[in-house]
Amino acid sequence: MTGKPLDFRSDTVTLPTPEMRAAMAEAEVGDDVFGEDPTVNRLQERVAEMLGKESALYVTSGTMCNVLAVRAHCRPGDEMICEANCHMFYLEQSGYAQLCGVAPRPVQGAGGVMQLEQIEPLIRPPDAHFPRTRLVTLENTHNRGGGRIQPYGTVEAICGWAHENGLRTHLDGARLLNAVVATGIEAPRWAWHFDTVGICFSKGLGAPVGSALAGSRELIAEAHRHRKVLGGGMRQAGIIAAGALYALEHHVDRLAEDHANALRLAEGISGIAGLRVRENPDRDRPVDTNILYFEVDPSQGTAAEFVAKLKERGLLVLATGPAVIRAVAHLGIAAADVDRAVEILAEVARHAD
Repeated sequence: MTGKPLDFRSDTVTLPTPEMRAAMAEAEVGDDVFGEDPTVNRLQERVAEMLGKESALYVTSGTMCNVLAVRAHCRPGDEMICEANCHMFYLEQSGYAQLCGVAPRPVQGAGGVMQLEQIEPLIRPPDAHFPRTRLVTLENTHNRGGGRIQPYGTVEAICGWAHENGLRTHLDGARLLNAVVATGIEAPRWAWHFDTVGICFSKGLGAPVGSALAGSRELIAEAHRHRKVLGGGMRQAGIIAAGALYALEHHVDRLAEDHANALRLAEGISGIAGLRVRENPDRDRPVDTNILYFEVDPSQGTAAEFVAKLKERGLLVLATGPAVIRAVAHLGIAAADVDRAVEILAEVARHAD
C-alpha cells in the first residue's frame, strides 16, 4: 500500500476542516465549571434551541450523554427498557450498571427497531420483588441496525405509551441529524417525544470532540451535577466547543452526501461475488443513512481475514462479527473514494485463497 488509506471504519475518524480549526483557534474561552465559557454557553443554547428543549449540557462523548441521562432519570435498583443491540446496551461497558445501578430489560428489535407490542407487557408490577420500571431508551439512527432510522410513527407510539404509564424517555441521538437530513423531519419533532436527547458532534458532523444532552432545566441541572462526579467538568472548553458550533452551522446539510456515498458503496458491493450487503426485510433500499454492513462468504475467509487483506491494499473497514463487516461514509470520503473502495473489494474477493 502506498499513500493515505481510504478509511471507512467509522465516521469518528473525521478530521476538522481548516475552517473549523480556525474557528477553534479564535474561540473566546472562560472557565466552564464556573459557567463562564462563552463559547460553551453559546453551543448549549444553540443545541437546546435546535432540539426544542429548555436546556443543554456539553459533555465529552455520547457514552457520557447516555450515562448522565440514565443517572438523571433513574435510581439504583430501577430498570430501563432498551433494544438488545443499541449502543448503550451493547457497546458502552454496561455503564448503566457500573455507574448508575440500573438493570436493563433488552428487547430484540428488527434492525434495531422495537415495536410497541413488544414492550407493552414489560412494565413491572408494584411488587417489592421486582425492580421499578423507569425508563425507555431508543437509538436513532441505530448503529448496529446499519444506520437505521427509527420509523417516526413507531417513536411516537412508544414514547406516548411510556409517558402515559409514568415512564421517562431518552433518545441516544448521536446520529439524530442523519435521520433529520434523510427524512426531512425536523429535529424538534423527533426530540419532542423524549425527556432527554443526546447528540454527537464528533461523528458525521466532523468536530473533534464532544456531545450534548438536552432536556428540561431541571433534568439538565441534575445531569450537570452527575457530570461533575464523573470527571466531566472541563475548564476552557470553548476551544473544542467552537468546533461543535462550526459543525452545526456548516456540516449538517452535507450529511446527505454521506448517505449518497453509502448507497453508492452498497450498490457497488452488491455486484461483487462472495459479498452480500446485509439488509432488513422491511427496507426498500440497502441503507438508510451513512452506515452499511455486509457479509463475506466463507470462501473469502473470516471477516477479520478479509479486512486484513483490504488493509494491505489501502482500504480500512471494521470487522464486527465472524462474517460481518461495517463500512461508514463520512466527511472525509468522496464519491471517487467509494469507487476506488469498490475496486479494492472486488479485487480482494476475486483473489480469495
